Amino acid sequence: MSGVWRFEKNGVVRLENPWSHEPRKALLYIPTNELVSSYASLERKLLTLGWERYYEDPDLLQFHKRPTIDLISLPRDFSRLRSVHMYDVVLKNRDFFKVVDA
Repeated sequence: MSGVWRFEKNGVVRLENPWSHEPRKALLYIPTNELVSSYASLERKLLTLGWERYYEDPDLLQFHKRPTIDLISLPRDFSRLRSVHMYDVVLKNRDFFKVVDA
């Protein structure tokens, strides 16, 4: 096993591969140059853009935009939001969001 041993403050030791680290990504709301830091913030922005909450799946936070077939599906826990989810938001709202290095 190759990598770097990290000793954390709580006494846990873990092996990290320094070559596997990708820069952390964040979702940027372009009109205000604001990083999206919570689902409440993201939801307010999406609602103003014409998206509606979709309550079909209790394990996901979903938004639908009428009259299109577009659906944004996000993990229920904001800490599990990954770049693939962010790019889905960007793809469906190109003029309003972009993914940046955090």
